[in-house]
Amino acid sequence: MSELRYGWTTGACATAATTAAYTALLTGEFPDPVQITLPKGQQPSFALATESLTDAEATAGIVKDAGDDPDVTHGALVRATVRHGPPGSGVTFRAGEGVGTVTKPGLPLAVGEPAINPVPRQLMRDAIARVAAEHHGSGDVEITIGVENGEEIARKTWNPRLGILGGLSILGTTGIVVPYSCSAWIDSIRRGIDVARAAGYEHVAGCTGSTSEKVAAAVYDLPEDALLDMGDFAGAVLKYLRRHPVPRLTIAGGIGKLAKLAAGHLDLHSKRSQVDFGFLASLVDDEEAASAVRNANTALEAVQLHPPLGDLVAAKARATADDVLRGAPVTTDVIVIDRGGTIVGRA
Repeated sequence: MSELRYGWTTGACATAATTAAYTALLTGEFPDPVQITLPKGQQPSFALATESLTDAEATAGIVKDAGDDPDVTHGALVRATVRHGPPGSGVTFRAGEGVGTVTKPGLPLAVGEPAINPVPRQLMRDAIARVAAEHHGSGDVEITIGVENGEEIARKTWNPRLGILGGLSILGTTGIVVPYSCSAWIDSIRRGIDVARAAGYEHVAGCTGSTSEKVAAAVYDLPEDALLDMGDFAGAVLKYLRRHPVPRLTIAGGIGKLAKLAAGHLDLHSKRSQVDFGFLASLVDDEEAASAVRNANTALEAVQLHPPLGDLVAAKARATADDVLRGAPVTTDVIVIDRGGTIVGRA
């Protein structure tokens, strides 16, 4: 099997497009391909997909290649338009079509700012400084970043819940997309906790999917931005809350995933952890019931065969969570559901 191919973040693409556009604004020619320097020193080159030049501004576009990662922004056209700014203005950023604007506190950007994260901003500032030095520019520019169909793509991300409205965020800390690292999802979990803390919420819920999210919201009357789309990343939620606590955490999920958490697994994906029926059987005192659980085909069948197992799984899952939190001031509770959203266990 061939090795998975790495890709490039939206921040790297925006930096490359900015470099090409500012070079064209100063020289009249677009470098194609255009090379940039990433935070760890790599120097990838990007082919231009679009280019446009007038006396007032230059625009370059790059199609994002996420490599072999199932990234929702793979194939998106990232554009940068660069205009001269007033003397001494430095580099300013604008959200173009398809790039969101921050509307809630708690993110690493102020409310009202374009959703262009700090590392991509610094990459673009550095690129502007290099091009200005090479071609005798002032370095005073306005950069507008846009993503074609970005508003539509953003509906498949956490952005609306985080209060990033109108489009995507321009992301990336290294510039490189590592296939199946799920770094964007984990980063969204962290930003979700930041937004909840900034809003003053004292109760958040980490949910494995949409059904458990609806159950947690109904049980506790939680607002949407207190609901964390945890997916399989229980460890990401718990470890971040250990450092950035919220007074109360509810973990809600299906019996299969929370059976894994009960057994001590923090990554609940089927490729990285499995339901341990021997472990589930060990929770049951009755020998006959334990035998039935041990021989069940699924965790759901196990809890149907022995309904008290639901509460036992919830209690063990809560114990795992508390172990990871290591005494952080976070009170935990667990809700276990079946596929239809019926609660089959609580702790």
